[in-house]
Amino acid sequence: MTAYTTRTVTGEQDRAACFRIRKDVFVGEQNVPEEIEYDAYDAVAVHVIAVAADGTALGTGRLLHGPGTEGKTGGDLTVGSLGRLAVTSGARGLGVGAALVRAIEDAARELGLAAVDLHAQTHALGFYERLGYVAYGPEFPDAGIAHRAMRRTV
Repeated sequence: MTAYTTRTVTGEQDRAACFRIRKDVFVGEQNVPEEIEYDAYDAVAVHVIAVAADGTALGTGRLLHGPGTEGKTGGDLTVGSLGRLAVTSGARGLGVGAALVRAIEDAARELGLAAVDLHAQTHALGFYERLGYVAYGPEFPDAGIAHRAMRRTV
């Protein structure tokens, strides 16, 4: 079992590590076009990172909230949007993804948000359901990958 911790990203080194993980997972493994992987929301999001005891970055995710993110939260400023959750291939199965989701939920609570929405790739619906998220609405494509909207009260 690899020991790891999660934390909110504050420095440029952590931020760069988050972006490397996203590039490896989304662009490299899932063939998401790089020009749509990074967006204006990155500048205003709360980013979280999971780091092994030796300093190796294992996973990342982000939380969008507040003015300017209404397009991701359905216009409800009491709802945050979890996104860009990615875990390195070598760290999958260690609970890193679940720990990152919980860290994002903790950040949402600290911001006074009532719920967190996300757009789950359909193959990951069971993962999010086990964490208490409920799917709603129809399936839709995003970057050529089938997704469903989900929400959890925090």
